[in-house]
Amino acid sequence: MRDRFLTGLIGYPIAHSAAPAMHEAAAAALGVRCHYQLIEVNGAGRDELRAMLEGIRRLGFAGVNVTFPYKEAVVELLDDLAPNARAIGAVNAIVADGARLVGHNTDATGFARAIAPLLASAPRGPIALIGAGGVGKAIAFALAGLGVGELRIFDADDVRAAQLAAQLADRHVVHATGVVTAVDGAVGLVNATPVGMLPSRDTPVPDALLHRSMWVADAVYTPLWTPLLTMAKERGADVLTGRDLAINASADAFELFTGLTPPHAVMANAFDAVMAARYAAPA
Repeated sequence: MRDRFLTGLIGYPIAHSAAPAMHEAAAAALGVRCHYQLIEVNGAGRDELRAMLEGIRRLGFAGVNVTFPYKEAVVELLDDLAPNARAIGAVNAIVADGARLVGHNTDATGFARAIAPLLASAPRGPIALIGAGGVGKAIAFALAGLGVGELRIFDADDVRAAQLAAQLADRHVVHATGVVTAVDGAVGLVNATPVGMLPSRDTPVPDALLHRSMWVADAVYTPLWTPLLTMAKERGADVLTGRDLAINASADAFELFTGLTPPHAVMANAFDAVMAARYAAPA
């Protein structure tokens, strides 16, 4: 059995990522070694991405995660796609299967597990999704797969929102042309944009649209308590931070890369330790 794994993350900015701690802690708990390398590249075009992926293929990587802004750009550069990644049109985990690079999407599986308890306890009704990029696509498919009654998609790029709605044309999905249209009357709201991720302290939704009769989830985990979630909590809404999405998606990726079932509690503790150290109050 293989006992050493080289893995990593391609994206920008990623210095804040908790993934190295989670993957390396899970490997240590299983008695194997894993080095998780951050590959931070800003503004990579098609040729540069292709060169990086060729390096992944040749340097013995077991696999790499992919994050903003490359989740969609890498799709056409891979040898094959898992069914869910093909349907979604975005990849956040690439498995090096011999000489072949195969794309997967663990954002979708991770978010589905994170949101399921909240959906089960909340009233049924429209859900607003803000953001139709790589993670937004995964979240849209996860919500559709969980049988939400109506999904309203808004993105600052109107064409991108319309395209995602078209991908889910067989479900009850609406292309919203404004934030107010998306959120008005919604029982739930998901932020799938980088808005609120440090150093940004902005919010993707005006505070006036938030109220106690809705739930609010954020895919951002740097910080866990984004301005959106802080205001939603103040308004009395149920909230879901990006913690469970990050942990679940990483656990699914670890299993794809190594073939080993990760200890979920160990990965969760590693994530929490990174957050505690990063946001500890000054002495």
